[in-house]
Amino acid sequence: MSVLEQKKQVVADIAAKLNGSKATVVVDYRGLNVAEVTELRKQLREAGVEFKVYKNTLTRRATAEANLTELDAQLVGPTAIAFSAEDVIAPAKVLNEFAKKHEALEIKAGVIEGQVASVEEIKALAELPSREGLLSMLANVLQAPMRGFALVTKAVADQKEEQGA
Repeated sequence: MSVLEQKKQVVADIAAKLNGSKATVVVDYRGLNVAEVTELRKQLREAGVEFKVYKNTLTRRATAEANLTELDAQLVGPTAIAFSAEDVIAPAKVLNEFAKKHEALEIKAGVIEGQVASVEEIKALAELPSREGLLSMLANVLQAPMRGFALVTKAVADQKEEQGA
């Protein structure tokens, strides 16, 4: 296979990942040492996120194929991309937590369900609770009126018991 064919295949792979991912985060990893990058890759892998480094020129061609050319301005310098096909929050959460501990990691931009997102939007997404946390909050909100009604009913029953005694 010729070099040109290999590059076309890489561009097609990146475009497919950009289109197939629920969330994609672009980061600058300049300044991280090998141990830190290895730790970051491990954390992302555990969260079900794929983390790859591609040449910016190939990534720009892929963004053109995927109709995400707004990302091109961020594709300068050492750039790595985290793709998540399953969880929208996972890449943003892992990368944001890692960036808090390691100032060398810089979040540049991202794509959330096909829409280009700014650094602020990625960080806001990272601050959201997990799916399980959100479901727990919803369950508590739904239980509150029933719990209140049960307490009032018990109080009335106790009061009537005292009056009858």
